[in-house]
Amino acid sequence: MSMHRTAFLLAALALTPIPALAAPTSEPMHFTSQQVELPGSDRVFPDGPGAEVVNNNCLACHSAGMVLTQPRLSKAQWTETVNKMVHVYKAPVDQADVQAIVDYLAALKPQP
Repeated sequence: MSMHRTAFLLAALALTPIPALAAPTSEPMHFTSQQVELPGSDRVFPDGPGAEVVNNNCLACHSAGMVLTQPRLSKAQWTETVNKMVHVYKAPVDQADVQAIVDYLAALKPQP
């Protein structure tokens, strides 16, 4: 390609308007607040050793029904799940409560 042709192409590209940058939008964006009402539940976890700890920690984010319908998990799987809630999803669970939560959930629906 000749030097003259290259210079012409570069000049043409430089002068080509970019619509997104060249033309302002005709209408500014408007943001509004929305309100969503989530269903509530008075259901708690069944009585047993650790039920109070589970109710105090887990019901902040989950309904008891959602947790109680999970498949049977081993203690190791419940440990992994609870740790994921604490470390990945930042659930406000005191580390001292983690073992009681795991023990409760593993005993609630033991694997056959």
